[in-house]
Amino acid sequence: MAGSRTMDGMKPVAVAVAGFLVAVTTACSGDTARSGALGPATAEDDDTWPFRVVEVDRLDDPWAMAFLPDSDDLLITERTGTLHLRDGGTGNRIEVSGTPEVAVAGQGGLGDVLPAPSYAEDGLVYLSWVEEGDGGTGAAVGRARLVTGEDEAALEDLEVIWRQTPKTGGDGHFSHRLAFSPDGRHLFVSSGERQQGAPAQDTSNTLGTIVRLTLDGEPAPGNPLADEGGVSAEIWSWGHRNPLGLEFAPDGTLWSSEMGPEGGDELNLVEAGANYGWPEVSNGSDYGGGEIPDHEEGDGYAAPAAWWTPSISPGSLMIYGGDLFDGWTGDAFLGALSGEALVRVDLDGSSATRAEVFDLGERIRAVEEGPDGAIWLLEDAGAGRLLRLTPA
Repeated sequence: MAGSRTMDGMKPVAVAVAGFLVAVTTACSGDTARSGALGPATAEDDDTWPFRVVEVDRLDDPWAMAFLPDSDDLLITERTGTLHLRDGGTGNRIEVSGTPEVAVAGQGGLGDVLPAPSYAEDGLVYLSWVEEGDGGTGAAVGRARLVTGEDEAALEDLEVIWRQTPKTGGDGHFSHRLAFSPDGRHLFVSSGERQQGAPAQDTSNTLGTIVRLTLDGEPAPGNPLADEGGVSAEIWSWGHRNPLGLEFAPDGTLWSSEMGPEGGDELNLVEAGANYGWPEVSNGSDYGGGEIPDHEEGDGYAAPAAWWTPSISPGSLMIYGGDLFDGWTGDAFLGALSGEALVRVDLDGSSATRAEVFDLGERIRAVEEGPDGAIWLLEDAGAGRLLRLTPA
């Protein structure tokens, strides 16, 4: 797919994080699952890692996961349209019925899943997916009530509450990650620029933006462009390329991880009304070697707090709020696709100053924190393992 790295196998040689260069040595590996029974991944562990890796499940094409509140039960989406509910006690998985019809092509399909802030009272969950419509395809966000019984689960009363505008051709850069504000009043959605570039600087559409909505999907009062009306009133920030991670830190700051072109992958502190520059500026280069001006102080664009050149292809973001891992509370963790690694970035308020890279040898599609503070990883299609990381 032109203009996208989420499906390729490019490998990084080094990463630049806020100007700090860290060597990374990785070996290419095929998109085939390793054989062997489920269990500790001791043969693949690096004895210098501060964690132990245990394989707990395998899936075909996983994309996102979320734990249900006050539970070890886990919702897992697969890009091809399946939603799983995994029992935290037995490890058994059941397929959830009532999922939306999704357009599966390229990067498109079923995407993110999050329990609503009100889940304990109403059982609502929010999902994102790619749908077909006039003009092509685009991301959609919906919500439904999760109803469970003995060995069965279903989504009931599914309603679409938001659509990426406009729909367009192609099958890349949908983004459609979800995050709820810490007060539970707002839903944030990342909206990629669909490999079009220029729309990210046009605030009359929602391509290349992060939007802030009410829980019903309406533009949130007080948004930066509220006075302009229409879809502009949904926009919180713009100038984004393909933000595939979206997460609030324990201190209430909002962060996104974002794919650059050839190099220039970003970790951004997301602020109201900020323009992040794509495609006018980037710390990477255009495909085919075309140069793009780097971020510079005073250029009018919000620069990334951290960046990676060569690319690691960040496919997800988790900001750790637990205390199981000593010294990691408040740090950002990115799942690297082409980088085949888990990347840690130290966050201190609005700054990101240092990285640690754990070479896992597979494309990491999703990162999540478990109820007990363990770190959970989903490998991408081809390997598809669900991994649990605990302190060594």
